[in-house]
Amino acid sequence: MDCPLTAEKDLSEWKKFRLDSDKNDWIEDIDISGAKSLYEKEAQDRPLRVLVLYGSLRQRSFSRCCAYEAARLLDYLGADVRVFDPTELPVKGQVEETHHKVQELRELALWSEAQFWCSPEMHGNVTGCFKNQIDWIPLSLGSVRPTQGRTLAICQVNGGSQSFNAVNTLRVLGRWMRMFTIPNQSSIPKAWQEFDEYNRMKPGPLRDRLVDVVEELVKFSLMLRDHSSFLVDRYSERKEKG
Repeated sequence: MDCPLTAEKDLSEWKKFRLDSDKNDWIEDIDISGAKSLYEKEAQDRPLRVLVLYGSLRQRSFSRCCAYEAARLLDYLGADVRVFDPTELPVKGQVEETHHKVQELRELALWSEAQFWCSPEMHGNVTGCFKNQIDWIPLSLGSVRPTQGRTLAICQVNGGSQSFNAVNTLRVLGRWMRMFTIPNQSSIPKAWQEFDEYNRMKPGPLRDRLVDVVEELVKFSLMLRDHSSFLVDRYSERKEKG
């Protein structure tokens, strides 16, 4: 499946997380053989389609840094990963739904089988930048639900001490969007200390936790994706259709 509107779009625009091949990558040195074996067995010729969203427009955005690290892990495992850039996305209600960034986001949501969300915590909650992206994704587009049945992993970055307010909100949003949010989650305190000058995450338990989250997302996604339609089939909706 591909996005009709964006089929001719240069895929590199969604894959800016990829590194130059001559750069050393810590991801190649970690043991995620279990998830990789499962992926090779289950994915076969159907790469898992993952949409990644982050919640800051700053030049050095730590939610983007974290989202890129997650995307690299997913890419390493074999998934088709696309990271949405919210820079030109207007505020909800400011423009018509035909705006090119709105259409891009909605089609990526439809295209995806799994999603990874990362937001900074600001004033005890997700940022407006992140929430604006979710607000542009409707619960339904005609007879199609863009997010229903997708698996979801959640993460937050903090400027100060560790908190879980943002991931709690992300979990509520995921439930409201009818997604299967995995049990694990990541919260990164003092994010400015956790990334090096190349915006790569430093070794330590926080990086290990991010690996755990991505690994779990892949496992749940592969186990659920062929059954998602059955799992969200509801008696009340069948009755209504008559």
